[in-house]
Amino acid sequence: MVQVKMIPLAEQLARQRRAAEEREARRAAAGCKLPYLDLTKIPIDVDALALVDEKEAREARLVSFQAAGKELGVAVIDPSLPKAQAIVENLKKRDFIPTVSVVSASGLEYAFGFYRFVVKREEGITGRVDIAQGRIDELAKTLKSLPDLKKAIAEFKSPYVSQILEIVLAGALANHASDIHLEPSAEKADFRLRMDGLLHEAAEIQTAAYESLVTRIKLLSNLKINIHDEAQDGRFTIGAGKAEIEIRTSVIPSEFGETIVLRILDPAGIHVTLADLGLRSDDLKIVTEELNKPNGMILNTGPTGSGKTTTLYTFLQTVYEPESKIITIEDPIEYHLEGIEQTQVNAEAGYTFANGLRSILRQDPDIILVGEIRDLETAEIAMHSALTGHLVFSTLHANSAVGAIPRLIDLGVRPSIIAPSMNLVIAQRLVRRLCQNCRVPAEIGADLKKKIGKFVAALPPRVNHDDYKEAKIFSPKGCEQCNNFGYRGRVAIYELLLIDPAVEELIAKEPTELDVEKLAFKQGMTTMQEDGILKAIVGVTTFDEVERLTGPLRWRE
Repeated sequence: MVQVKMIPLAEQLARQRRAAEEREARRAAAGCKLPYLDLTKIPIDVDALALVDEKEAREARLVSFQAAGKELGVAVIDPSLPKAQAIVENLKKRDFIPTVSVVSASGLEYAFGFYRFVVKREEGITGRVDIAQGRIDELAKTLKSLPDLKKAIAEFKSPYVSQILEIVLAGALANHASDIHLEPSAEKADFRLRMDGLLHEAAEIQTAAYESLVTRIKLLSNLKINIHDEAQDGRFTIGAGKAEIEIRTSVIPSEFGETIVLRILDPAGIHVTLADLGLRSDDLKIVTEELNKPNGMILNTGPTGSGKTTTLYTFLQTVYEPESKIITIEDPIEYHLEGIEQTQVNAEAGYTFANGLRSILRQDPDIILVGEIRDLETAEIAMHSALTGHLVFSTLHANSAVGAIPRLIDLGVRPSIIAPSMNLVIAQRLVRRLCQNCRVPAEIGADLKKKIGKFVAALPPRVNHDDYKEAKIFSPKGCEQCNNFGYRGRVAIYELLLIDPAVEELIAKEPTELDVEKLAFKQGMTTMQEDGILKAIVGVTTFDEVERLTGPLRWRE
């Protein structure tokens, strides 16, 4: 027999009174055209609470419950109370931007209860997540592995919302993650990190702590905290010592709450040289020669997350000199480059890639970066720019370098424009590097040795065969330095299509991808997969990793 748990009459009456109180607060909010909030369901930020003295807050029936930079969430019972209005005006004079919501008396009392956690100090909200360099170093020692991060989250007990966010951010930075994934389920939330292109479980976060974390992130990212059924995008900055790390925020509604992805844009990742990109000596020579040309287009292809931005930013920093003017149009600006004018697409204001590119040309630039070619209009303007004395860099979604030509033709670009404007097409992917601390030599069997020998011998003359005569293959093992993955960091594998007269002549015939590929092989091109095989032969990565990114291995003979 199923037993039904009876709720005591007193408790039933208390619930009914609370529900009636919240309904009255909702009606009051509608009457004065302000948002309504149930503070018992909103995480209270004690740092924000400290901005208003407790005695004054109680007299004004007001509380400052959340802060993100200068943006404040302020809750009141009656916004017409003179003392409440005086506090709001005072906050504005202190350069804060309060957003006022109406709440119930019970909700307000709930928030007042958090004043016991307020530390008496005169420290303001900084407008970003500031983590002192000493704190970063301290956390790096304790969060240097995923088990350490999992333990820190499991043992977290504090009313300070900013502290759990600090652990999440510092843990991601200490483990060199590119993205933070926060995903709620029925009873908890999963915290995962994307490291070297793959997602890894980091920790579980209890629902109450997760809700606090979501609200804190939304406030920092200047998003609406009372909107839960719409996608929102924003960004904020981590001040880590002298470094400024941008965080791009994406929030979407899901079955059990709001899912958040934080993209970490660490400027240290783009301060690399051409040699650091992983180009072979023959490809590096081609790229260097093309970068030294005064005009023409260099097009980079590949899927999202393949390293195109890093490659093109490295090109910009390579060609930068005070005598030249470089302007970019991006969507969005991911990293800020010194000495280079960067603009961002704003569709609502009519500043699209095409319109923005027209405006940029009136600024007398020498070098232009177009974040992405998405349509015919942008493609044609970019290519005409390359024909009229500008060096142009851009990206295009295509699976290979040779596939970029048919893709442009499909967009409607005339072959007569493509051929003379294009200098070089690059395709790339990112493969994981073997951890240099724990990799172990792998045995090379007779069949594999023979296959490698034939492969190297069949490579075009421009590849230095001597670099690959003696194969040294390694396998992943796993150690503390690489989180026991066996891999640490990534390197690009490349495919370069040089637009020489023979390719120009072929483009005029509107070729298929297969047509371009046949000519490219005659020209001496090596594919991305072949570049990956060469990197595996010298112990940089593994055949399994190359196959994961490029498909079944095809050995040239």
